[in-house]
Amino acid sequence: MTTAPTDTRYDQAVIEADPAVPAIHIWRDFAATPEQLFRAHTDPELYARWVGPAGSTVAIDRWDATDGGAFRFGDDEHSFRGCFHTVRPDRIVQTFTWEGMPDDVALETITFEELGDGRTRLHAFSLCDSFEGRDAWLRSGMEVGVNDGYAAIDRMLSDGTL
Repeated sequence: MTTAPTDTRYDQAVIEADPAVPAIHIWRDFAATPEQLFRAHTDPELYARWVGPAGSTVAIDRWDATDGGAFRFGDDEHSFRGCFHTVRPDRIVQTFTWEGMPDDVALETITFEELGDGRTRLHAFSLCDSFEGRDAWLRSGMEVGVNDGYAAIDRMLSDGTL
């Protein structure tokens, strides 16, 4: 499936391998505005509070969430880096590299679609270098970090941080 059905709610992350190209789709709905989710993805202090598995402490080494900017962040076990290509309130396009697989670079597009009733759908589309690289990412346990991170965003929305 490459597009999410509009009549479905994604209160938990749905992570799917694209059957046609070496890509990963992630959909998740939030009780939030697109602006709140955009802030969560572009403000380094907020980003560090939610990204990754529960209990991890992320350090931001570099963060310039502007067109042409770059980022690097990580914890004691994993570090990630990339470049921002497009940064606007409804769409972020960036490269994304897990430094544990430095030759595998994904081109990631994150969109924020307002659904009405104070809800927004996040769709992350990560185009990987190869099917093998994509499948390695899927086997890496990434769903734990994705789901824990999105649950942290839910808590930040509930407590007024976002």
